[in-house]
Amino acid sequence: MEELLNKIIGKYDSGKTIIVGIDGLGGAGKSAITELLKTQLQNSNYYPVVLHIDDFIYPRYIRYDEFKEEWYCYYNIQWRYDYLIKEILLPVREGIEIDKQVELYEKENDLYILEQIKIPQGSILLIEGIFLQRKEIKEYFDYMVYVELPKDIRLSRVINRDTYIGDDKDIKLKYERRYFPAEDKYIKDYCPAENADFVLENI
Repeated sequence: MEELLNKIIGKYDSGKTIIVGIDGLGGAGKSAITELLKTQLQNSNYYPVVLHIDDFIYPRYIRYDEFKEEWYCYYNIQWRYDYLIKEILLPVREGIEIDKQVELYEKENDLYILEQIKIPQGSILLIEGIFLQRKEIKEYFDYMVYVELPKDIRLSRVINRDTYIGDDKDIKLKYERRYFPAEDKYIKDYCPAENADFVLENI
């Protein structure tokens, strides 16, 4: 982690906000790593801001289209990339300070809540989530981290984590039907481990 921290700091240009992606597949440990980076950056007197790609998704009636395969929906119609780009990524890249209300998805009630987002000039914006190296958004990142972990370990983690889906069998079935095929397509299309600026393995 110290090497990664130094790499990110090395990209920092005082007075300019940089955007760092923490990419990885389900259960790889992206959220934990992002929080650790946030703490370390704060301790080093930087100003990190964390956003999660899961805050920028469509409501359930859109992302679960019963006429399409589940993996297809997850890969192609889950994400509000246009909104994220318009409200956050593009303004930051253009040097505009963010201090406004932004729609963030609330899973419990399947709706959007307005939350005040502040990203002052000179911040380090950490965006955590899956599929961050897709063509739709990759160009907006200044530095890309990929968290890599074997599928069997990731599955054991999500079985313990995603109990809202159901029991172990339900969770495994959903991942095999919805998430894993989409992840396999992402790996095939984008080779994220090979194309990231930094790879964290087996964290």
